[in-house]
Amino acid sequence: MSETPKSLNFIEQIVEEDLVNGYTKEELRFRFPPEPNGYLHIGHASSICLNFGLGLRYNAPVNLRFDDTNPAKEEQEFVDAIKKDVEWLGYKWDTERYASDYFQQLYDWAVLLIKEGKAYVDDQSSEEMASQKGSPTEPGVNSPNRNRAIEENLELFEKMKNAEFQEGTHVLRAKIDMASSNMLMRDPIMYRILHKAHHRTNTDWCIYPMYDWTHGQSDYIEQVSHSFCTLEFAMHRELYNWFLDQVYDPKKIRPKQREFARRNLSHTVVSKRKLLQLVEQGFVTGWDDPRMPTISGLRRRGYTPESIRNFVDTIGIAKRDNLIDVSLLEFNIREHLNKTTHRVMGVLNPLKLVITNYPEGETEWLEAENSPEDDAAGSRQVPFSREIYIEQEDFKEEANKKFFRLKLGGEVRLKNGYIIKAESCTKDTEGNITEVQCTYDTKSKSGSGTEESLRKVKGTLHWVSIAHAVPTEIRLYDRLFTDESPDTHKDKDFLDFINPDSLNVITGYVEPALKNAQPGERFQFQRIGYFCVDPDTTPENLVFNRTVGLRDSWAKIQEK
Repeated sequence: MSETPKSLNFIEQIVEEDLVNGYTKEELRFRFPPEPNGYLHIGHASSICLNFGLGLRYNAPVNLRFDDTNPAKEEQEFVDAIKKDVEWLGYKWDTERYASDYFQQLYDWAVLLIKEGKAYVDDQSSEEMASQKGSPTEPGVNSPNRNRAIEENLELFEKMKNAEFQEGTHVLRAKIDMASSNMLMRDPIMYRILHKAHHRTNTDWCIYPMYDWTHGQSDYIEQVSHSFCTLEFAMHRELYNWFLDQVYDPKKIRPKQREFARRNLSHTVVSKRKLLQLVEQGFVTGWDDPRMPTISGLRRRGYTPESIRNFVDTIGIAKRDNLIDVSLLEFNIREHLNKTTHRVMGVLNPLKLVITNYPEGETEWLEAENSPEDDAAGSRQVPFSREIYIEQEDFKEEANKKFFRLKLGGEVRLKNGYIIKAESCTKDTEGNITEVQCTYDTKSKSGSGTEESLRKVKGTLHWVSIAHAVPTEIRLYDRLFTDESPDTHKDKDFLDFINPDSLNVITGYVEPALKNAQPGERFQFQRIGYFCVDPDTTPENLVFNRTVGLRDSWAKIQEK
């Protein structure tokens, strides 16, 4: 039986219709156009996967073009981080482009518009221009500079370019329609003065083009066939097309702008400005803090490219903005790590357990399966001895029948090892249990084939041999915000919802097989969750980040 073909999303339908109505596949070209003023976040992943996915679907080139027109906020660090993130997600761009590559051409076109009477220099203050803008229901008022002579405009624009004016004193505006129902068409600014060094052009320019003037023209220069952007740019489409009308050659491909919905993720923020605020005010350690929704933060936390691509594919492309529950992202990483990670043993909240009838000083090496999901993963040897650590919550002096872990007089199996029985326990002066004394069934070793080894007990515990345990820094990360949509409250700041328990650092103990684990390696700590080795790891200090628990416990916590 053949598989049902996957239905096309509305963006793919647009491309298909254009192919039917005259485009050839050879004319298709897409682009991903980030501004290098911060790190990419999970919201950008949808755009990355959309554009590069279209490139793969139609065997069409995809440009990586940096919208680098604001030197006040852009840095080479962000350029490098963006390139790393796109590559890590598994995509290759056709050519690496920059809006700054086109500064001369954009300037020449701006001069052409001035000569055609379609642009003018305005030396009013920003407040004066704003007051003339009008409102959605009232037309704007023409600037007193709107009808300057062409020669005067050319002279002023040249002086702007030659750094003869201060910042904020002059702008170049397109002359369109101050009565337009679309306020973006009311003589928008094309150029402003910024006396700041650019990360690529240094101080060659002191006037910089605005986004609306730059974006469509860059698409046109690169012969991008389809320019896909998020819904907030829907109102910009009319201006995008007006600017193209001024330079368009019918013999060339005319880019088509279309919009899709932004996907917001619950319990976080994806505004670059707010993410920068989190970094600068020390709520996180940096752009790649594992609590951040940045791609670099998710990578450091232990997320895989496959899990993010699967997440993006699951939520799809839509025409309406909506909030996606972060639990769906967590589900995708669990699904992938369950299939790809080795199972290991680590104890995060240790309680000493002594097996009183096991020989002192003896070490036994037990066979442990690396992954039940992958036969080729093989097995490893795990040391077993008289004294081990178990989790404190895995023992109670007394418990009801629903407690299937260890209790006095009760039995459990140690994973890959023996069945043990709790005989007694030791407490400190405050009544806290500090040690549990047990006996073991000498013939109950897992996999030995004896009748005793086949005996069924309801509980199985993970453990670590104390003599062989590797002390480990464990960073327990949780959601950065307690509210699902922290930046949508009119009467509160998003920082009011910072989760005080978003990071808890503890010392745990892991089996010796992990002693030389390398940054980026991922494991499942049995019965606990998925963990990734952090870049802060050194030969003397092993550091693990919790990627996600085995189950979604957040919903239960919220209910309580």
